[in-house]
Amino acid sequence: MSVDATILVVDDENNAREGLKRFLLGLNYDVLDAATGKVALLLVKKEKPDVVLTDLKMPEMDGMDILHAVKRSNPETIVIMLTAYGTVESAVQAMKAGAYYYLAKPINLDELELTLKKALRQRQLEDENVRLREELIRERYESGEIIGTSPSIKKLISLAKQVASSDSTVLIQGESGTGKELFAHLVHSESRRANQPFVTVHMAALTETLLASELFGHERGAFTGATERTIGRFERAHGGTLFLDEISEIPQTMQSKLLRVLQTGEFERVGGTKTLQADVRLVCATNKKLKEQVAAGKFRDDLFYRLNVILLEIPPLRERRDDIPLLVAQFLKRFKEKTGNSVKGLTPRALELLETYDWPGNVRELKNIVERMVVLSRSDVIDVDEIPQDIWKTRRADSPLRVSQEANSGTLQSMEEEIIRRTLSEMNRNKSLAAKKLGISRRTLYRKLAEYKIGD
Repeated sequence: MSVDATILVVDDENNAREGLKRFLLGLNYDVLDAATGKVALLLVKKEKPDVVLTDLKMPEMDGMDILHAVKRSNPETIVIMLTAYGTVESAVQAMKAGAYYYLAKPINLDELELTLKKALRQRQLEDENVRLREELIRERYESGEIIGTSPSIKKLISLAKQVASSDSTVLIQGESGTGKELFAHLVHSESRRANQPFVTVHMAALTETLLASELFGHERGAFTGATERTIGRFERAHGGTLFLDEISEIPQTMQSKLLRVLQTGEFERVGGTKTLQADVRLVCATNKKLKEQVAAGKFRDDLFYRLNVILLEIPPLRERRDDIPLLVAQFLKRFKEKTGNSVKGLTPRALELLETYDWPGNVRELKNIVERMVVLSRSDVIDVDEIPQDIWKTRRADSPLRVSQEANSGTLQSMEEEIIRRTLSEMNRNKSLAAKKLGISRRTLYRKLAEYKIGD
């Protein structure tokens, strides 16, 4: 029975190579072999083996050359070095360059078998982490948080899908809570890199020293506490997408290092001298206007132009109020399933109140409010008395329809009708513009038009 792993044996000595091949076949591995480094790299590119067992001393291309080439093209591939001329210095050098282990010839077959099991188990755990991460990304994207029928959001979704097919750097600008990370996931999931890692770095959460290590990795002994070599986010994202959240918070001394990666695709781990190649699609997000940061001398203009190849500007929720009912319905459904609550929906008055609030925290704030209402609801239908007082106190003070939530007198209803008629007239009967000026969604406006029998 196969153990579902492929091992490439590289050795210029035929007897040694064939002996290892027979042993590994006996352990039910799939085995490839190569007598030269050139053939080995062709097999790595074509077959993508899980493990490369390579001799250190070979003519033309030695084991270290193979190790470096494999780690550039397939960093997830496990490389184990074999040599009859082993020294502590050469072992350390190989491990620093990315070798998983270093075995001395003649090979102890029991040690080799155990090393392979441990290495493949580690690879399995890493693959499982990637799978779970990608599953989470799919769930977040498919959960419908990017919802909307408003022209601005539909245009933005279409643009994100369109630019996904290229490898151009994408800059996403928008207020906190508008869904910048979700759009980054959308760009990734629609790209040719969709089955590769999506790796996130929250720039504002890290100090300058930690940020360098987080992005580029570090070598053992690079700084106090660096007890082992650590792979950075650029290497983890190899072949996939690297999402730099709150890019405006990157320290100025780090901006030049990031610019170099964008210009050349090259970087070194902290404390290392070996130059590595980055094969990633870069997507960045910010809640600030980077042009203003450049003008203030806080952000390099050359880095800004490198990042601002494709710009996605996400509108705040207050500028797409028509989407609020759709978002509320989606969040209600999700939190009903999560809590087991029997809430069926909101009353028209409650929904209208949510539509007239300005949502400074945008979609994230709306989601949190809906979750709170579902958890605390005492009835099947949520009414205005179950909406948090903060919404009542801070909803749009200039909304002409605000009066309709505060009383039901005939005088106030007449005032509301008059305001609607006057606004429609001012906007030349354009209902979209009228709804925007009134601070309500088109859906609410149409309901009010029917209620007051206001025709075209």
